[in-house]
Amino acid sequence: MESVVRSKFPDIDEDLLEYISGCLADVSSTSEEDVYEAIGEMLLGSIDGCSESDVRALCKKIVKVSLKHGGGKADDELHQALSAPVQIGAIAEAVDKDLQEASNIFMKQSREVSNVDQRRLEKAEAKIRQKNEKRATTQKPVAEAATLQEASANQVVSKREMKQNGKVTDIHLDNVDLTFGEKVLLENASMVLSYGRRYGLVGRNGMGKSTLLRAIASRSLRIPGHISVLHVEQEVVGDETSALDSVLECDVERKQLLEREHELTNSTRDPQPVASPVVDTSSELMKIYARLAEIEADQAPAKASRILAGLGFSTPMQEQPTKQFSGGWRMRLALARALFAKPDLLLLDEPTNMLDLRTTLWLEHYLQSWPTTILVVSHDRSFLRSVATDIVHLYSRDLASYKGDYDIFTQTKEERLKNQQREYEAQQQYRQHLQDFIDRWRYNAKRAPQAQSKIKILQKLPVLKPVVLDPDVVLRFPQCEELQGALIQLSEVSFSYTPERTIFERVDLAINAQSRIAVVGANGAGKTTLLKILLEELSPTKGVRSNHRNLSTAYFSQHHVDSLDMQVSSLDLFREKFPGRRDEEYRQHLGSYGVSGELATRPIVTLSGGQKSRVAFAVMTWKKPNMLILDEPTNHLDVETVEALGRALVKFPGGVVLVSHDECLIDMVMQELWVCADGRIKSIEGGLKEYRRRILAEIDSGGL
Repeated sequence: MESVVRSKFPDIDEDLLEYISGCLADVSSTSEEDVYEAIGEMLLGSIDGCSESDVRALCKKIVKVSLKHGGGKADDELHQALSAPVQIGAIAEAVDKDLQEASNIFMKQSREVSNVDQRRLEKAEAKIRQKNEKRATTQKPVAEAATLQEASANQVVSKREMKQNGKVTDIHLDNVDLTFGEKVLLENASMVLSYGRRYGLVGRNGMGKSTLLRAIASRSLRIPGHISVLHVEQEVVGDETSALDSVLECDVERKQLLEREHELTNSTRDPQPVASPVVDTSSELMKIYARLAEIEADQAPAKASRILAGLGFSTPMQEQPTKQFSGGWRMRLALARALFAKPDLLLLDEPTNMLDLRTTLWLEHYLQSWPTTILVVSHDRSFLRSVATDIVHLYSRDLASYKGDYDIFTQTKEERLKNQQREYEAQQQYRQHLQDFIDRWRYNAKRAPQAQSKIKILQKLPVLKPVVLDPDVVLRFPQCEELQGALIQLSEVSFSYTPERTIFERVDLAINAQSRIAVVGANGAGKTTLLKILLEELSPTKGVRSNHRNLSTAYFSQHHVDSLDMQVSSLDLFREKFPGRRDEEYRQHLGSYGVSGELATRPIVTLSGGQKSRVAFAVMTWKKPNMLILDEPTNHLDVETVEALGRALVKFPGGVVLVSHDECLIDMVMQELWVCADGRIKSIEGGLKEYRRRILAEIDSGGL
């Protein structure tokens, strides 16, 4: 038999071959299924590239060889007709008796001798286990990633909507069910997006806001085919195309008309005869020129340049190839392309995350005159105040729409929830009253018709849901040692990367334990460079930087969130980073940032962006720093968490330096505003209100 197996699998391991030969020797039947049951699983698990069909072919060959050499009988020869009925009960009793006797420790037990070498058997089985474990570890992350990305959506589409397709400009999403893996995000929810309105989508982290945008963009939820949808989610792929040309390429009609015009112009100059008459070419050119004039194609480069300038691209940057830009600038470029294309439905997911305060104010101003429909997810209350005409609240697996900006929403929401709770409680009392009547008189001959009537009323009552209030978001920074005097002081500090490129010069600043400082300015003005000097990651080219001898600084940036080990849980992350403590201490610290219960044991990759930021906050403050330096900490946080962060920073006993585009957070925390501009860093009188007034005046004058 060894030669038969080796002919099919020449590279088979010698130990495995001996083990299989022993197994075949123990097989009493020559049925192909019996042979497969004895060696099939072993071969599939041990030989790479081995398929089930290969193993079955080998089993069939082994049976033929066995029959040829008289090693057994075929299945048909093993089956015989019974000469008399068999009493199964009597046979079962006899078998039970034999088993009882065999289990008696005083009875002599005989054991069938196997031809398999036990040592080699264990060695072969160890190899199989090792291969199976290797396959499991290589396939598991792929399976997990696929599960994490799966979201399914269902909705009810009316026949009337299907008939009106091509005429409808409003978008109706009725009775939507949305799930992400095993988690139900929406259940029988409805929403209407009216053409020309600007909707702000709000809700707690992890409720499914971004997943809903992706479902709409991918048309997993039915959107009329004639309505164009654009979702700003991924950065532009870098290539040799300039930033300006990348934006212009979004206007597909303009691009096609210009290409056709170029072809026709070249064909009229070609001395060779052409298939179509010159008069047809001329008439087509006239139509192309008319259409180009109608869509104002000649003004497109100037319009694209204005959008890029508003998003922070200088004139030289607009001519740079896209491959030279970082990820943040490519996200700005993706936003510029969307603003230039003007789709019927524009979907924006945290558009201000990659913007500074100056650019955020420009975007607010630009979107206020947007002609089509917008659905935007944002944590910035000031942005929602300026841009949104309506608010959609994703809450308790449902979508609730509110007219007005964010301030009106917060006022109306409280009243609506109170009324909803009153209505629910009133209906519950009415239901109980009906049920009591039914239970009392249902089987009474005189009152039975009335009871039946009450049953019908009860069945027709709408199902109302009780109000489930979200728990208050609480962030608590740990208490630290309060230091006296200046924590960090800069005296006549200047910094330049090259002699020709000076970032700032002659900076005199001091930070103490009571400081609450917000740093603002355009991208490239030196905000990040200043933070690196405060953190001693860069040294001043001139001047002196001094700090308190007991200073302990914690730094937060989006990079710290992205660098977390995504495959482990928050609890496991703390065990690895800070070993030697009890799990209760880790859980208590994580709970201070809202990462408690089941959230602490889930893999970090399954958490929402805001929940990952909370984990990063917990890691940052484990060693109880007495100074916090925060670079855009509000990215991916919901509105309630941003407010909780502001309250926690106000109560923090150490110093705080904050770089943020979130006006509400700056208003809550800031006591001093530093502006990076024109190679200087200086405090501005009047604070954020004065800085905002200056930027808006510059926008209105056309300087931005």
